[in-house]
Amino acid sequence: MAMTDGERILRARIGAYALHAKHDPRVTSANGRATFMSRFEREVDPDGGLDPGERERRAESARKAYFARLAYKSARARAKRAA
Repeated sequence: MAMTDGERILRARIGAYALHAKHDPRVTSANGRATFMSRFEREVDPDGGLDPGERERRAESARKAYFARLAYKSARARAKRAA
């Protein structure tokens, strides 16, 4: 029996809640967060020549810029839809 999109979403949500009820989400998502952050580290230091502390500081700024750009694009899209 095929599920609708809504049913699939609900099943996924139930699974996620069950997983987080049994395990610390910071632990289960640590690999994903590290991989995501490594993207910004490669962006700011592609040759790996920076001091680790400086690379981390720059990567954090690059991550903040990434999310600020997303917020800006989202705000523009909402304003465009409202107009």
